[in-house]
Amino acid sequence: MFRSYLRLLLFTFGLLAGIQVPGLVKDYSQRVEAHLLESRQALDGFRQTAQRFFNGDLQALVRHYRSSDDPVFNSDANSIDSLLIRNQALEHEWQALQGSWLSRTWHVLVQPEPTLRDETLKGYSYQILLVPEAIGWGIGAGFVLAFVVESLLLLVGWVILGGRRKAVKESWR
Repeated sequence: MFRSYLRLLLFTFGLLAGIQVPGLVKDYSQRVEAHLLESRQALDGFRQTAQRFFNGDLQALVRHYRSSDDPVFNSDANSIDSLLIRNQALEHEWQALQGSWLSRTWHVLVQPEPTLRDETLKGYSYQILLVPEAIGWGIGAGFVLAFVVESLLLLVGWVILGGRRKAVKESWR
């Protein structure tokens, strides 16, 4: 009886944890998109200047600023360069989130950008999404968790008992 309740409890915990995966992926994707739009907007003025004077080449604008003897221009070159690096990282992250649901989920769970991951986790609120994707993740996670833990407990019991089961005496009365 205890084993049945433990199995049910593990399945429920896995179900609730698995249901969180699509919500987390969605929140992370929205955060990446928001930062990307902000990054593009921050570069707009510099893009216009580069378009007007350097045929749209932002690196040429940065080189021009760096070649100046004015320390303000050198400082601006560093600022533009850091904006460009951040924009490229966000563009790369955005491209990684444009694949199938499996590749998006794998990316968010295994190789997200650390600062965006931390921001997402800090702002994440648990939610129960009733969409097929969340239900599938929930049932799958619940089954795997219940199966793995029960298998480990049975293995530990088998090792402790030396591979033998206690014989159950049957009573006819």
